[in-house]
Order: sequence, then structure tokens, then C-alpha cells
Amino acid sequence: MQIPVSVPSDGLTLSGVLHIPEGHKPGEKLPAFLVLHGFIGSKDESHAEIQANMLEQWGYAALRFDMRGCGESGGARGYVLCEDQVADTRNALTWLAQRPEIDAARIAVIGHSFGAAVAVYTAGVDERVAAVISSCGWGHGERKFQGQHPGEAWPKFLDMLARGKAHKEKTGEPLWVSRWDVVPIPEHLRKNLSSKALMTVSADTAQSMFDFTAENVVGKIAPRPLMLLHTADDQVTPTEQSLRLFEKAGMPTELHLITGESHFPLAGKGQPARDIIKGWLDRFFPVRA
Repeated sequence: MQIPVSVPSDGLTLSGVLHIPEGHKPGEKLPAFLVLHGFIGSKDESHAEIQANMLEQWGYAALRFDMRGCGESGGARGYVLCEDQVADTRNALTWLAQRPEIDAARIAVIGHSFGAAVAVYTAGVDERVAAVISSCGWGHGERKFQGQHPGEAWPKFLDMLARGKAHKEKTGEPLWVSRWDVVPIPEHLRKNLSSKALMTVSADTAQSMFDFTAENVVGKIAPRPLMLLHTADDQVTPTEQSLRLFEKAGMPTELHLITGESHFPLAGKGQPARDIIKGWLDRFFPVRA
């Protein structure tokens, strides 16, 4: 069962869909996941929707929602800041914990790409998060961007950040740029993006990502379980980002590298990724505690 919902966050309204597994009985308290979409993406037609459907099939409740400025949520379109997404996630957790179907003590977070970085950071600063799954995420914005803009592309990227800052100081308005100038994605992988994903983003967003360091708080997640899942040859988010997160994390943390897909481990049937996630959940965050 999928229920359209509205989630309040800092005076804005976030558009969401709450997944309740088939066979749920009145009064039964379910473990749940907040499902976070990727860079200026959407809860719909995306990796987030795939993840939510998968978790629902396994017996978990799942709330996928559009971050502010994205999809059908409130806020300035494409004006996305990492700290705002952390706030949206924490506000969504507060809202979900009050639902009668949900076990408030067993709410986990799963995110993909940008959403994975937000998931790790949120869990690092909010002890209410019971467990975390990071899919092709990142922990150090500047180093991530260096991997995404190698060689001669790096000074061009830094120049874009500088132009964004100067434009904001001069006009009071953000400079708008192509999403591909911020996060390059090879043509053959773009089919995995939602049709609702935005194509234009503010330079302020890129600066926010540049300054965002989930690495600094990942160690605070322990002893709650953390899973770091990454494609071994990721052509979008450098695989080393999950390796470094693993080095800084406490236990129990597991790192899984998957071959055969790049950046979108659940693309197609995604069976290897599904099997790994299911096995981890059975050990660290089972449907029945």
C-alpha cells in the first residue's frame, strides 16, 4: 500500500509517499526507512522509488519524499543546500515516528548518491536514526568534486564556484548552472535519472556540497549499524569516498563493493545488490527485532 502524504519541514511542505507492506495488521508497529533521493532528483521514477518498493516487499515501512526545492515539495526549485536536506530528513523522521503504524525506536535511513551523504550525516548528528544504508555515497565534498572534475576540469569547476560567489555578492541572487557542470554523469547512465530530476541548479548548491563533510561525523553512528554499498568502478561518485568513510566509521560497519553496474547498483534487476542488502538487514536490522 502506498499513501501520498505531506510532511512539514521548517515552514515548508514536503511531498512524500508512505509505503506500508501488504498484510500489515492494525496496531502492529513496523520498522521503517526514510528513503533519500539523489542530487536534485525525485522520490518518483528513481533509485529512491526502487529502494522503497524493495523495502516494502521485505516487510518494512518506507517513506520516500522530495527534498525541499525538488520534485513536488515546497521551496525554491533547484536551490538545494546540504544542511537543509539534513533538516528535512530529521523533520521527516519526527513526522514518521508519530505515525501509528511505525515503531519510533526502529526508524533507519537509506540514501543514494547525494542522499547517501545526507543519510550518513543525519545519523551522525541524530541519535534517533536506528541504522543507515549508504548507496554510492560520499563523505568529503571537496575531494569528491576533485574526482569528478579531474585534470583541466578542476580549475574550471573552482572558477564556477568563484563566479557563483561573486554573482551572489553583487546581485543578492544565486547563479544558476547546469547540473552536469556540478555533477557530470556519462550519457549512457543518464537513463537512470528520474524524469522529474532538475536540470538547473544554483552555484550555492555546489558550494554547499563542496563544504559538506559527512566523514567528520560518520564515527558517531556507532554502535548503530552502518552499511556502505558502492559500485567498484563508479563513474559518477568516486568509489574511494565509501572507502574513506569505512576507515573513519566505528563498528558495526560493513563495506560492500559491487561489479557489473556503475553508480546505480539496483539498475535492471539489481539482484547482487538486493541480495547483499537483504543479507545485511537480516543480520543487523531485521523486520522482527
